[in-house]
Amino acid sequence: MLQNTFYAYKNSFRGLSNEVWWLALITFINRAGTMVLPFLTLYLHKHLHFTLAEVGWIMSIFGLGSLFGSYLGGKLTDKFGFYQVMFYSLFISGLMLIALQFITTFWGFSIAIFFTMMVADMFRPAMFVSVKAYSKPENQTRTLTLVRLAINLGFTFGPFLGGIIIAVISYKGLFWVDGLTCILAILIFRRVLKNKNLNRKSTVEDDEIIPISVLKDKPFLVFLVIVFIMAVIFFQLFTTLPIFYRDIYGLTELQIGLLMALNGGIIFIFEMPLIHRLEKSSIERIRIIMIGLLLFSFSFLLLITTQWIGILIISMLVISFGEMLGFPFTNSFAISRAPKGKEGKFMAFYTMSFALAHIFSAKFGMFIIDLFGYNSNWFLMGVLGLIAVILTFWLKKLISVEQ
Repeated sequence: MLQNTFYAYKNSFRGLSNEVWWLALITFINRAGTMVLPFLTLYLHKHLHFTLAEVGWIMSIFGLGSLFGSYLGGKLTDKFGFYQVMFYSLFISGLMLIALQFITTFWGFSIAIFFTMMVADMFRPAMFVSVKAYSKPENQTRTLTLVRLAINLGFTFGPFLGGIIIAVISYKGLFWVDGLTCILAILIFRRVLKNKNLNRKSTVEDDEIIPISVLKDKPFLVFLVIVFIMAVIFFQLFTTLPIFYRDIYGLTELQIGLLMALNGGIIFIFEMPLIHRLEKSSIERIRIIMIGLLLFSFSFLLLITTQWIGILIISMLVISFGEMLGFPFTNSFAISRAPKGKEGKFMAFYTMSFALAHIFSAKFGMFIIDLFGYNSNWFLMGVLGLIAVILTFWLKKLISVEQ
């Protein structure tokens, strides 16, 4: 049984190009250093002594910078190519992350985080386009999953190492490590990967008809709303949940890091074989996304049911499986709708939905918690997940009309 599981895991990686493996390694190095994000709300609230309302505003500005950066990244990718955008985005944002530690005022940090995220998130649409360039059409979902696997493996190490750095050095050590790993990752990228032009026709499933403009693609616009809601729910993991763990359950930064590392560890073990099996099945992508949303919703509703500390682990497991089912197939759906020459723009809108969610997720979550308490926020996240599930039925109907 164990041998069969090993071979199934090994087979799920077959057929991927060398460039894809390098891209995954570079992504891992970068994400392992991204240890500021899980502790950013704690840093602002505990170390800089900002109020919860101020923390909410900063996280919203964080998302606003990401929104602008995603849009610019898409435009620049279509104009100059993914390679140059990826290089300069990570290199410059690495320097800016190091500089963040020296800014301690509310307005100063707000302005700095806006420009840092604007530059940093130019990387995201370019990275998605690079996946299309370096992978075969039939391997795109698995390639995206491998990149996500690298991201989550990095997140497994990141929070754990971040907790240790805070305990041994200080919060400022996080900014040094985050910035330097960004620079290291992109220097390796420049060394081992050559620029590659996108010169093949876009690949789509038989049941998908792709309009030229994003704004004229009604199914894609409904899809973006679904992704936005999914991201609003998921970003609670990095904004309100760390504060909840500390305030209600008294967890230390190291314990919070270990709990959040569980998310990355579960995904590292199960996601690639799961996606490989689902790709071979006849289950529609939209149906898989819907199941992921149901798990997202359930994970937060669980937090209302009891004060038992073990529910934190159960909730984290549920949201982890929801993430495995939801995000890889939203990635592949988005990239499959992009016509040749418009990949950057379509993936920019996709990543902008995450950035827009950052603007609303933290601020709205902090606002609800401040007025009504944590349980009200968890209930609201559960309801939002169910609304997104209803929207997936609408999306399925719209796509069926295109057939």
